[in-house]
Order: sequence, then structure tokens, then C-alpha cells
Amino acid sequence: MMEEGRWAILYCPRTGIYRSHRRWVKVQKELDAQGVKYDFVQSESTDSVERLMTMLIHNGYTTIIVMGGDTALNDAVNCLMKEDEVVRNRVALGVIPNGTLNDFARFWGFDEREDAQTVMWLKKQRVRKVDLGRIDYTDKNGVGQSRYFLNCVNIGLTADIQNLRRQGRQVLGSKTLAFIYSLLLMVFHRHDYKMRLTIDYEVTERSVMTVCVGNALGYGQTPNAVPYSGMLDVSVVYNPKVKQLLAGLWLLVTGRLLNHKSVHPYRIRKMSVESEKALVCVDGRQAERTVGEYSICVEPEVIKFLIPD
Repeated sequence: MMEEGRWAILYCPRTGIYRSHRRWVKVQKELDAQGVKYDFVQSESTDSVERLMTMLIHNGYTTIIVMGGDTALNDAVNCLMKEDEVVRNRVALGVIPNGTLNDFARFWGFDEREDAQTVMWLKKQRVRKVDLGRIDYTDKNGVGQSRYFLNCVNIGLTADIQNLRRQGRQVLGSKTLAFIYSLLLMVFHRHDYKMRLTIDYEVTERSVMTVCVGNALGYGQTPNAVPYSGMLDVSVVYNPKVKQLLAGLWLLVTGRLLNHKSVHPYRIRKMSVESEKALVCVDGRQAERTVGEYSICVEPEVIKFLIPD
């Protein structure tokens, strides 16, 4: 019988040459100082996140804290969604940010530099049911697949940048250097993709630079999205001129991307996409190649998430 109030903590270390456990040591001291009862497991890969998450669920833990970034949370959520609804309703998922990208944690105000506050908030066990986005697609073997997301799906240029940025972070260790590295490499990449988009029965066929479908912040591209509205926000960016592109980057950095005239925002429950060349990233991680048309939709209030006071 699981001890009441005991947490399970799934620690997902950062990957790359700068991988270090100093972060966990710091969080561990804070957990102990605040009297938290917990059991600890550490992942070594994406596969181990899913294996360990399944083990924790079936061992009866009702509070599972992922100490990781958006991709670790994504793996945990997809594992949880394989369980029956009665099991999902028993488990509350929380996060201690510790990744290259922590956008979903940042949406709620969790800060990697404020461990004491994070632990204090999690201890209060304030639970909210949140929405998930879902992408349904056909893989290269012709098999139908589904993947859930907490933050966003990116298609096109931003997905390329995210993929390069993640690779750069693993090699260089610095967020800033990785961002500069990815932007420099993007000079040699294409900046537009032929897409067929069906949004609210409106069909558009043209060259598109990037699409973001956000359940939350979408790395600044869907700043008004909230994961409890039963809707997804979509930003479609058509291919701007060089001056417009630079202006768009500035608006993205300053949080005003939707003011750019090349950005077309929507709010939807479901949409479909067809594009043979455009890369797709789900919560910051490159997805497998899709075949033909794929759809993106929202599932309202399907998992329990621990939020700040």
C-alpha cells in the first residue's frame, strides 16, 4: 500500500556534454528542507521515461513530479494517456523545470531559479484539469499514429530551428550559443513550404513559412493560448520579405508576434495539414515523418496537473 502523500519524482537529466547532477542535488536539499516524502527514479532516455512512468503509475503513486523540460513532460503525458480514464483521474502530474525548453512550466510561472517556491507550490496540491492537443498521422509504414502535446506543434521553419537548437544545445551546452548556432545554419535552409491547410472549413493552398498550433505559449508564437479553454490557437506565417522577417523576429522576442502583418491567427478545435517537406516538432522534439494529410485537435480537461497557488 502506497504511503499517503508520498511523491514519485521522475528525474530527467539534461543531455549532452554539459550534463550534470548538481541541479538534482540542489532540488533534493529543498525537498528535504520542506519535509517532502518522496521516492526518486532517474531516466536515461526517452524509452526509459515511458518505462519508468508506467512503473510509477502501476505502483500506485497519485502524485508524480517530472523534473525535466517540455519533451520529458510530453513523454510522461503520452504514457499517462495510454491508461484508462479511471487511472488518469487518480494521478496528478507536476513539474520541476529542468530542460532545454521549459515553456509549459513557464506558462504557469514555475521558474528553474526558484526551487523553494516551486516545491512550496507543489506541496499545496492545487490541481487543475488541463487540455491536451493531439496530432493524428500516418507513419512511413502506413500505420495510423497519435501523439499528445501540452505546449505546441510546430510545422516548417520554426520546427527546423527548434531541431537545430536542440542539437546545438547538446553539443555547446549554452542556450544562447545554441540559438545563434541554429540561426546561422538556417541561412542554408529553405524558408517556405508548400502546404494545404484546412482551418475551420477554410482551405488554403500556398507557400507557408511556419505554423504553430498552441495549447499553451507555443514558444512565443501563440501567446494568448491557455490549456483550459477547450480550444487551440494557431499562428500561420506566410513567407515575408527579409525586412518583414527581421521585424517578425523582433516582435517574437518582445512577445508581440501577432501584430506582424504576415501572421494570421486562428482559434480552432480541429485542423488538418498536408505538406510533404515541412518538418514537424511536437513539444520541441522532432516528430517522425508523416505520410499524407494529418490532423490536429484538442481534448479538453483530460489530465490533472499541479498548478501554483
